Amino acid sequence: MRVLLIQPPMTQVNTPYPATPFLTGFLRRHGVETEQADLAIELITRLFSRTGLQRVLDQLGPGKSPAVQHLRDHRDAYLATIDVVVGFLQGRDPALALRIATRHFLPEGPRFAAIEQFADHDDENTDPLNWAFGALGLQDLAKYLATLYLEDLTDAIRDGIDPHFELARYAEHLAASAPTFDPIQAALDAPPTLIDDMLAELTAQALQKHAPALIGITAPFPGNVYGAFRIAAAVRRLAPDVRLALGGGYVNTELRELQEPRVFNYFDFVCLDDGEQPLLRLVEHVRGSASPTALVRTFVRENGRVVWHHDPTVQPLPHTETSTPTYAGLKLDQYLSVFELLNPMHRIWSDGRWNKLMVAHGCYWSQCTFCDLELDYIKRYSIAPADHLVDQIEAVVRETGQTGFHFVDEAAPPALLKALAQRLLERRVTITWWGNIRFDKTFTAELCALLARSGCVAVSGGLEVAEDRLLKLMRKGVSVEQVARVTRHFVEAGVMVHAYLMYAFPTQTVQETVDALEFVRQLFAAGCIQSGYWHRFALTVHSPIYKDPGAYGIQLKPAPHAPFARNEAFFVDPVGTDHEALGTGLRKALYNYMHGVGLEADVRDWFDGKVPPTRIAPDYIEQSLQA
Repeated sequence: MRVLLIQPPMTQVNTPYPATPFLTGFLRRHGVETEQADLAIELITRLFSRTGLQRVLDQLGPGKSPAVQHLRDHRDAYLATIDVVVGFLQGRDPALALRIATRHFLPEGPRFAAIEQFADHDDENTDPLNWAFGALGLQDLAKYLATLYLEDLTDAIRDGIDPHFELARYAEHLAASAPTFDPIQAALDAPPTLIDDMLAELTAQALQKHAPALIGITAPFPGNVYGAFRIAAAVRRLAPDVRLALGGGYVNTELRELQEPRVFNYFDFVCLDDGEQPLLRLVEHVRGSASPTALVRTFVRENGRVVWHHDPTVQPLPHTETSTPTYAGLKLDQYLSVFELLNPMHRIWSDGRWNKLMVAHGCYWSQCTFCDLELDYIKRYSIAPADHLVDQIEAVVRETGQTGFHFVDEAAPPALLKALAQRLLERRVTITWWGNIRFDKTFTAELCALLARSGCVAVSGGLEVAEDRLLKLMRKGVSVEQVARVTRHFVEAGVMVHAYLMYAFPTQTVQETVDALEFVRQLFAAGCIQSGYWHRFALTVHSPIYKDPGAYGIQLKPAPHAPFARNEAFFVDPVGTDHEALGTGLRKALYNYMHGVGLEADVRDWFDGKVPPTRIAPDYIEQSLQA
């Protein structure tokens, strides 16, 4: 029998999500005939083509948005340029950069107004693009303009064709914090949009090409869930005998208490946590050699009720037993390198194709109180020897011909990274890599230099609330001073640093928020970090804070009945800080800091309302670095 693994829309357009390559490699190693398809990138390339755009124009609704009107007014220009622009972003036509950079080739819609933000604040006569891209070059300029062009089209499609559509997510709002299945069911029952029709067409082609007996669909994020159900609905209609399984990160965190039988109108199985063992057992079950009670971490519907099956004799798979990912069957030449932000660290996420590997399973720290410590993807820490990892790296390079790697760990352990770097150098394996870490004190200047010599170009890590009282409360295991030193070690080694930041943590005050921004300003000014992103704190039911809210000064609100998804919990914080208002200022400040703007300004200037002055000495970070 044949298994087909599918990535539904939408995820990154520049590189495949790693789930299906990992699982395809594992199932093939165990003798299961397995294929994979990324219907997200196939949908993008079908939509953003002359034929697809003509279908958009034929159905464009009466919306009055600027993006819709601009597409109507410049339809011929878009039809004439769409194929070559996509080819340019796929890396197949670099010469086109010369024409794009003239600013006379592409129809420039509302998104191009963003260019003015790059004007030099000290010289009103400076051309904003020359100021922004003078050091980056022609190709980057053209890629940025082509990205704005695609974003204009995306806005027009969302406003005039399908309100669910985004370039990197699809109907995300339907699945985010969705205690009931009703919103998704209503969308599935509604007349299909052009995007839905295209996705059904791609599903039909995949069925015809692969003729699977079992289809596994991964939904890593809320923005994949609706697409997963749309694909399943098409399979039910076109090939009712094919069995369907749903898994992925969203399922692992949100659907652990699933009680909604309507889910099984679309899927036969819903699997939790790592997919290797559940899929192997599903293959046996579909073949008829394993009963439902032998399934692994799997929900099914029996007699109208959702039932959980798990064979307790099955032990978790050690990291050494997972297989080398394979990208066979994926159309690697179809992915688009887009350029959304000038910041060189931030653009890594969307520009260029990265092979994905995991250095270790789980988190070696596994203590942060806001984290999903109960769940397998965090709590079960398992590593593989450095030589095993290098063997995997060499195999992937041979298959893809590409040497860029993103290590997708929760937090790659320093000792294993050191061993990996040494083996890469000793075996003379040349790669370029980046990944997520903790700002652990063991990242000394010597270790950071070693990692850079092995190919490390960037790291990302959690500075979170950037305030010492709250860092202790969340058991982060770092201080602001320690983060400053570790990040400086990386930067001095030539490695870019991105900081994950958090606000609205329980009991966080206005004063602590202002102080956190001052710490962040100083870190940018000192060159310790080059990029960052503020996340608003969300309390999950799998975290220590949820288990003991009183210890963190909060009260849980009554939870709604949740037969479908349950992950985020809501609470009352007696401190009463208006985090919504503060968040706008935090994001505005960070965006400017990433572009080198406003680093000398008082942090209070970024907030609309009155806030207290910072308590942090203006040279705190510099003094910490010199200590």
